[in-house]
Amino acid sequence: MTRTFLSLSVAAGVALAPAFAAPALAQDSASAEVTFTKDIAPILQRSCQKCHRPDALAPMSLIDYEEVRPWARAIKQRTGLRDKQGVMPPWFIEKDIGIQGFKNDPSLSEEEIEKIAVWADNGAPRGDPADMPPPVAFIDVDEWEIGEPDLIISSPSVQVAGEQPDWWGAIGEVQTALAEDRYVAAVEYKEVTEHRGSGGRDTVGALFVFHHATMGVVDPAASEEEQARARLGGWPVHEVGRNADYFNPEAGRRMPASARIVFNNTHLHANGADTTAHLDVGFKFHPRGYEPTLNERGINWAIVDIDLEAMDPDQQLETFFVVPEPLKMTIFEPHLHAPGVRMCLEAIWGRTREMLNCAGYDHGWVRVYTYEDDTAPLLPAGTILRLVGYFNNSPSNPNVPDPRNWSGDGQRSVDQMFINLARGIYLTEEEFAEEIAARREKLGIERGDLVVGCPLCGLFEETPAETDASE
Repeated sequence: MTRTFLSLSVAAGVALAPAFAAPALAQDSASAEVTFTKDIAPILQRSCQKCHRPDALAPMSLIDYEEVRPWARAIKQRTGLRDKQGVMPPWFIEKDIGIQGFKNDPSLSEEEIEKIAVWADNGAPRGDPADMPPPVAFIDVDEWEIGEPDLIISSPSVQVAGEQPDWWGAIGEVQTALAEDRYVAAVEYKEVTEHRGSGGRDTVGALFVFHHATMGVVDPAASEEEQARARLGGWPVHEVGRNADYFNPEAGRRMPASARIVFNNTHLHANGADTTAHLDVGFKFHPRGYEPTLNERGINWAIVDIDLEAMDPDQQLETFFVVPEPLKMTIFEPHLHAPGVRMCLEAIWGRTREMLNCAGYDHGWVRVYTYEDDTAPLLPAGTILRLVGYFNNSPSNPNVPDPRNWSGDGQRSVDQMFINLARGIYLTEEEFAEEIAARREKLGIERGDLVVGCPLCGLFEETPAETDASE
């Protein structure tokens, strides 16, 4: 018997037909018993209150019933978007296609989405106060997703006039005071507003002036050639709404002693108010004595001959990448600009075609999707990765300022990008075989099983006895 692991795994020519099962909850006579204290508050605590609390980023607090009740229908509408622009919480992986195991996934299950809908439709009842879970203890509104950083560096400040054109370029560098080499486990960026004048716009990213910023870590003891290369970047970048970056546990990145942090490519845009701001970058270190055994690096590919027609809501672009060595992919990160609404990543190996992932896209919330260790794609050398981008350059896309214009590639917000900012680990054939063997053992994979993202997991070499029996 052939079993399918994780999600859909398909051969060439078999269509993926996304569909949501009819929710049993909405048809259940007990659905009227869905209450805030018993059913809704736990969902909000896990997936919403990190941002929706007093003095935090979100525009309203969703801590207690009195605060949540006026927003019941809005919460139903936003969570019901699932993987489309505007969904809350902002997580856009499509759940009916491909790999579903990701680290730090705040998204709601189909049952939770339906509970919210039933609760709102039934008048948003409070329920028994005794069912209310204890409040979540937040550190403060500036808490870090990676935990308290071991090192925080602040970029040089920038001043952006309320109506100035987009600007990009270098904004300087910062000297660290590290006395020894350390290995970085995670990186997180925060934009800090030092001053904001009156006014402002009601648009995507209106609270911010940094659209993106690349970061290079320069070793002062390295050669001039190595320093020049390091200045170009190579570390996780800052983007509007981006979540934290975690390196593979066996592939920490080296932060050399007395390193200089260089902000060599920064894109600034006006938000309608005179603003002074900077970036704080937090680094979480591995313990002293840690040594990486693997090398995780960027596996980015893009298309630059972008041609988006005006007033067209349904446009597609595609690009391909051939995996040169056995690969364990650790990160899937779609990067588009305002018209971008979706990106899909497909793996083609031999006669097998598998949709690894599809994700919606919202230019106000750039998401990094870090695979769980047991779901990260294990792709043999020669695998063809096909990337498809979907674009809506029409009035139905609220992120586009003026869809009457044609647009092509470029760095401005009104220009376009189509990039997969993926990361992964290239392996030797021996390391690749060990990874596959470990996954087979842990997941109980048997001969003939179909495993999304691991086309060799279900293919076992024949033993001599099996070969003789087949002759």
